Amino acid sequence: MDQLVIVFAKNPELGKCKTRLAVSIGDENTLAVYKALIQYTAKVLSKLKEDCVVFYSENIQTDDLWNDADFQKQVQSQGHLGKKMQAAFEWGFHKGYKQVCIVGSDLFELEVSDIHNAFQALETHDLVFGPAEDGGYYLMGMSAFHPEAFKDKAWSTELVLKETLHDLKGKSFQLLKEKNDIDTVDDLKKYKKFHHFIPYKLLN
Repeated sequence: MDQLVIVFAKNPELGKCKTRLAVSIGDENTLAVYKALIQYTAKVLSKLKEDCVVFYSENIQTDDLWNDADFQKQVQSQGHLGKKMQAAFEWGFHKGYKQVCIVGSDLFELEVSDIHNAFQALETHDLVFGPAEDGGYYLMGMSAFHPEAFKDKAWSTELVLKETLHDLKGKSFQLLKEKNDIDTVDDLKKYKKFHHFIPYKLLN
């Protein structure tokens, strides 16, 4: 295969994932939500014909929510988010893949068509992005390695996509449909499936 999908995932441990969400709904509910998001993401990506690799935040796990038959497994490098992503892309291109995309594990709107559209865009563009409603991106793809995409910037803020595109001046890119990734209780409210995890006073 010439195409690789990287997914970044936190090891699902109590108190260590989705800390902004946990402030509102507590650690145990947050862990349950995150496990549901992992399950959803893994189910979508397992339908792809492209190779997939999950990069864990802490350590590789087997026989977990990421099926060993569907996913290669690696551990994220040290450093800020940009350095972690840069190392993952370098790994993918070093392995010989011609097109590499990365997605997060907190998008309850992810569809197989998003990945297909991303790789289609890379046939005619240097990069592709799936813009998130909060100003970041839920997907980034490259048809060759562009280290300038990972230059120091305000990671995990509403400026990430804007600053990334500025750093990539001169490169061609395509934007996919904007979607909502889940970071806060307001994001979570948009999906009835998760309402039972939200305190009643915050729902109304």
